[in-house]
Amino acid sequence: MKKSPQRIIIENPEPMVSQGEFPAKALQGDHVEVEADIFIDGHDVIHADLLHRKTGEKTWLRKEMIPLPNDRWRASFPVEEMGKYEFTLEAWIDHYRTWLHNFIKKVDAGIDIPIELQNCAKFIKNASRNAGGRSKEQLEGFLQIVGDEKLAVEKRIDAALNPDLGELMSVYPLKKNPIRYEKDLMVEVDRKTAGFSAWYELFPRSAKLDGKTHGNFRDVIALLPYIHELGFDVLYLPPIHPIGTTKRKGKNNSLHADREDPGSPWAIGNKEGGHKSIHPELGTEEDFRMLVKEARKQNIEIALDIAFQCSPDHPYVKEHPEWFVKRPDGSIQYAENPPKKYEDIYPFDFECDDWENLWTELKSVFDHWIDQGVKIFRVDNPHTKPFRFWSWVISSIKEKHPEVIFLAEAFTRPKVMHKLAKLGFSQGYTYFAWRNTSWEIKQYLTGLTRGKERIFFRPNFWPNTPDILTEYLQSGGRPAFMIRFALAATLSSNYGIYGPAFELVDNKPREFGSEEYLDSEKYQLRNWKLHDKKSLKGYISRINQIRTENSALQSMRNLLFHQSENDMILAYSKQSDDKGNTILVVANLDPFHTHSGWINLRLDELGIQSAESYQVFDLLGDSWYIWSGPRNYVELNPGISPVHIFRIRKKVRTERDFDYYL
Repeated sequence: MKKSPQRIIIENPEPMVSQGEFPAKALQGDHVEVEADIFIDGHDVIHADLLHRKTGEKTWLRKEMIPLPNDRWRASFPVEEMGKYEFTLEAWIDHYRTWLHNFIKKVDAGIDIPIELQNCAKFIKNASRNAGGRSKEQLEGFLQIVGDEKLAVEKRIDAALNPDLGELMSVYPLKKNPIRYEKDLMVEVDRKTAGFSAWYELFPRSAKLDGKTHGNFRDVIALLPYIHELGFDVLYLPPIHPIGTTKRKGKNNSLHADREDPGSPWAIGNKEGGHKSIHPELGTEEDFRMLVKEARKQNIEIALDIAFQCSPDHPYVKEHPEWFVKRPDGSIQYAENPPKKYEDIYPFDFECDDWENLWTELKSVFDHWIDQGVKIFRVDNPHTKPFRFWSWVISSIKEKHPEVIFLAEAFTRPKVMHKLAKLGFSQGYTYFAWRNTSWEIKQYLTGLTRGKERIFFRPNFWPNTPDILTEYLQSGGRPAFMIRFALAATLSSNYGIYGPAFELVDNKPREFGSEEYLDSEKYQLRNWKLHDKKSLKGYISRINQIRTENSALQSMRNLLFHQSENDMILAYSKQSDDKGNTILVVANLDPFHTHSGWINLRLDELGIQSAESYQVFDLLGDSWYIWSGPRNYVELNPGISPVHIFRIRKKVRTERDFDYYL
């Protein structure tokens, strides 16, 4: 016998990435919230279940979905382990609930009662066939009453409407022609650090700090207490490999290097080794493993830069010339971005005839450093390598090492950035550095936190990098650095800075109109005076402490902007899932002038009654204020403190209720 046509429609499930081709992203301990449009012709009652399981497990776990307005349904499931999970949706017509809905109406109208009680008895009989033990006994007890036509109708009605019967019928439903969503959707679960981290970039060769002597890993170990005190939990090192000498760049990217010039760390490889080797002046593998070990003692993880490109002196060039593009004259094509030439770098040819061996060798680079204890990688320019390569290499690595985190350094077109995230990159660089006005920040962040990319793209905000010294930082001085740091650290749950350049307010460009640093550390050692009085060390340390102590700042999807009557003042809040922690940030975006004005808070979304007073405690200034209603006045002098980071305490009644140390 043919099955009857399906009447239930399941559409628009979320989270779903590219029609289910790629997994959404979640973190260990999350509850993945699933929604979908589920509806039917007519007025039958629908039952919908969320089915979920860890990939590889045979048994699906079920969670009943809750109906929302406009035929939208919702349920969630927990993800406790790293790796992939899958979920789908199933729905069917709940004939018993449909009957019950109509029966109540008929009881009120006093029509068709005997016939409807007979229908009820049939439903109970079907349920009892699937039940066992105590449940079966209870169902049979209800059946004896509801199906006994000799009993008073009122008694039979009471039994039919008994909530205990309704509960049993939910446990043993009559599933007739259930419909299941056409695909099993996926969620990739990463460890917590993928969603909440603070990165500090440091050139190990400048770790001696004097600008004259080449630093090493042991010097970096000596700096770990300083980095820990700043509050960072990821220490990112640019390439640590031997550096080529052919066409080596000199100071300030000069085409002619002096004998003492160390060259760019991104010109990887010489006779001493390549991507699996360590620059001799930095130390040995044993020294590196000691650095990884000592960093862990300070609750810091080491992240390495992976740059898939070679110096002309790299062993690969001699051993595998077929892995590179050759020009008509037989020479190997160097990297270029016309009119710029990077003659100290050879890019790989990922489409060469020997591409399989090339790809396997490049994967082994990751494997090598994972064996040395590295579980976080910042990947240089991934958008210039094939998508298929990243899909293969990341999935292969995470199958064995789901704890590994990949950060994509891809300042490129949005769709390319998003594709890399879909393919498996845990985090990605963004355009944050160039979003300065209130309108720009709101528009950009609203897209990141409310747009489709929110379910697969984890932004990592960097106000500066060795390649990026923005005009805002160049012209705005110390207040500009304070503003941009506070925004990066509180708007995003993942952020990083290139130090010590940042905390020491290094803002001199190589030339007017350039974002390159004068005396860039990419081409020379630097003299860093960590204890200079102008250092932002205390400010950075305090904000990182605030991030650690306030769970509201450990997520990004909870970002909520509030109206400001002054465009130079930006106001936004974050609230923890349990509503117990609420942070309000108010920032003066102008590093030159004091600004004041009124902000209008969306109190209903913060869980505050418009008529009640509440306390805002400035975690940076160690001061508190009593606010009442949505509209309140602020004034910020960038020369003193351009940012308020308030923790909101609700229902303040008298001064005795104040807690000065919230």
